[in-house]
Amino acid sequence: MNIVIIGYGELFRASIFGLLNTEHEIIGVLTHDNVLFNPIKKFFFRLFTPDSDYNFIKSQKLKLIKANSVNSKKFQKELQKLRPDLIVTASWSEKFGQETINIPKHGCINIHPSLLPKYRGPNPYLQVILNNEIITGVTFHLMDNNYDTGAIIYQKEVKILPEDTGESLKLRCCDTVRNNIAFALNNFEEKLENKIPQDEKNSSYQKRITLYDTILDFEKESSEEISRRIRALTPWHECHICYKDEFFTFKSYKITSESSQVQAGLLTSKTDNSISIVCKDGKIIEFSELLWKRYNNKTATKFYLKYFIKV
Repeated sequence: MNIVIIGYGELFRASIFGLLNTEHEIIGVLTHDNVLFNPIKKFFFRLFTPDSDYNFIKSQKLKLIKANSVNSKKFQKELQKLRPDLIVTASWSEKFGQETINIPKHGCINIHPSLLPKYRGPNPYLQVILNNEIITGVTFHLMDNNYDTGAIIYQKEVKILPEDTGESLKLRCCDTVRNNIAFALNNFEEKLENKIPQDEKNSSYQKRITLYDTILDFEKESSEEISRRIRALTPWHECHICYKDEFFTFKSYKITSESSQVQAGLLTSKTDNSISIVCKDGKIIEFSELLWKRYNNKTATKFYLKYFIKV
């Protein structure tokens, strides 16, 4: 099939990698900086600080489509010239209009990094860890006028490991896409005939993470729940420790072998750059390399830890 690929980031590049040197041909690529930046800014960004997607597209000598929206007349005219069999999207925030969806022979599919209909919406890598799932996956589904709701063409499971962060899980899902995209698109007309509508009864949609979600609550969460929140939000969001209306971030943490009978949320020990806090289950977590967010300065942080934080 002749394919146009749209997207950005690791999932986007993994999709291209998986289709190179297969029977499918990539006849055009649209990437995110076309939408984010006007032509002047885009020129200077690509000249002085070209991003990974742009460098990758150029290195593979792929045709870069110049358009600022998937629903623009310019993009639709380009599609009509290229006459693709299929559009594949991998990480994209725009909702496709029906006019664009109708141009390719077989329509458009989206690659979503969860086992739809569960975990629709942004960043399912984060959400599945946060919700203590043990299995996730990737879904190839037809696109319609809503986000992540179209009929399923192909799915592949990915196991969630106990030590996974959002970043490590994302990379493993990208590997899964790279290794399976060619198979997912082979005999596509047959797969279209056997497509599976999503069961709305089992659907779930996850909202974007807010600043409130990054604040660790030791009185309400166990040590394992705290650890899971930190791992889930890595690398996209820093977690925060709140002490007397002051906020601190940290570089590392560990659940110690100690436990305590004191009230959850209290400090049990400190050094010049670390503190230990009791969780809801009585276990203690030690946080190291703290940074006081008011000043983002190590010297100020050490001063505050020494004179204002009490065990």
